[in-house]
Amino acid sequence: MSKVLIVTGGGRGIGAAAARLAGSRGYAVAVNYHSNSEAANSVVQGIEAGGGKAIAVQADVTTEAGVSSLFETVDRELGTLDALFANAGTLTEYRPIQEIPLADLEQTWSGNISGPFLCAREAAKRMSTTYGGKGGAIVINSSAAARIGGAHGMLAYAASKGATDTFTLGLSIELGGQGIRVNAVRPGLIETTFHDLTGDLERLKKLVGGVPMGRTGTADEVAEAVLWLLSDEASYVSGTHVDVTGAR
Repeated sequence: MSKVLIVTGGGRGIGAAAARLAGSRGYAVAVNYHSNSEAANSVVQGIEAGGGKAIAVQADVTTEAGVSSLFETVDRELGTLDALFANAGTLTEYRPIQEIPLADLEQTWSGNISGPFLCAREAAKRMSTTYGGKGGAIVINSSAAARIGGAHGMLAYAASKGATDTFTLGLSIELGGQGIRVNAVRPGLIETTFHDLTGDLERLKKLVGGVPMGRTGTADEVAEAVLWLLSDEASYVSGTHVDVTGAR
């Protein structure tokens, strides 16, 4: 039987790379998306073309209704949940703190804190040995911004990812005795369109000089870290944050 994995925000970037890699390694993958069905279905088709199993599931994972719909669909169509990659998140345009409106803060908290929290809650209900589950693994997508600070226009995003790191650690402690491992990946400058949400299409080129390895990373490189954390090879790894940053 294939292990069942949910990847939120699985239609693009790091989420898509993780979904494809998981599919190639025998997972049955639920590729969650918010609005871009074409991208999510393309990921599903790629997994299926390689002999794997996947479904695309539309849901807004920042809402109770969306998260419930996602997990109930997976229960029905794929079976017992084994793993979650809480990848979906958001980013707003560059703004100094003097110009950040409450709407930006609310969007950031909702996408980067509430979403992963709600998804982890539903995953824990299904995987916890205390609740009759068989255990499992959760990986949350954080960011190097959590420790760098994300100043000069990305302060709200960095603060939300700092909360993500705290949530990861606290959740790993809470669920450690229930058969569930919880970890985070902290990507650095990764070549995805996610950065375009800042409004600066040249962001990676401007910052790559600060990367000791001298280059940006790829979504596939982050996906490798995610799949390792989800795998039995990381069976005694929980409560940690894996930086994929080229030493930045």
